[in-house]
Amino acid sequence: MDLSPVTAAASAVASGVGQATATWDTSHLVALAAALGWASGLRLYAVVFLTGLAGRLGWVPLPEGLQLLQQPLVLGVAGVLLVVEFLADKIPWVDSAWDAVHTVIRIPAGAALAAGVIGADAGQWQLIAALLGGTLAATAHVAKATTRAAVNTSPEPFSNIALSLLGDAAVPAMLWMAWSHPGAFLIVLTLVVLVMAVMTVLLMRFARRAFGRVRQMLSPPAARA
Repeated sequence: MDLSPVTAAASAVASGVGQATATWDTSHLVALAAALGWASGLRLYAVVFLTGLAGRLGWVPLPEGLQLLQQPLVLGVAGVLLVVEFLADKIPWVDSAWDAVHTVIRIPAGAALAAGVIGADAGQWQLIAALLGGTLAATAHVAKATTRAAVNTSPEPFSNIALSLLGDAAVPAMLWMAWSHPGAFLIVLTLVVLVMAVMTVLLMRFARRAFGRVRQMLSPPAARA
């Protein structure tokens, strides 16, 4: 069987993808690395699934370091975990437990995805991208976990669900902006990170006071005296 037409077609596709990613300027690469890192701190499995799907359908030519995400098995597993995370994130206290477990998953994953944008051939720049992605993932994760823990102290579930839906919408919106308008995205991301940092500090103080009051209420009368 003559496989030369198939080989030629595959080479053409690979060449086209390579040329497309080679034309990305620095702002696109930085924006995409930052977007993947930050969004991983909120919705890791949505990031993996949406990025892989965009590459699989040809919407975005993924860098070589991210092309693994468009494989069917990776897409299938990410899709299942996306649904599980979507549901878990809508249930008070279950969301906090989910966040606690994913503290050791989201941050290194965000670093790995950001490094994949740059590629293994970039040397020190890949390390810088990994540090950027990991830092942004940690910032988003801590802000999310702290905010949801504070909101869970409220007896009504609607604010919890509203925040969860906001996170669901923010991830694809920021990924789209990073690809389509990298300059605007970097400005928006800077503002978002600053807001997240301030909210984390304020909410951690609130959480300490709230848990202190609960601990005092549950302590024996002699201890309170």
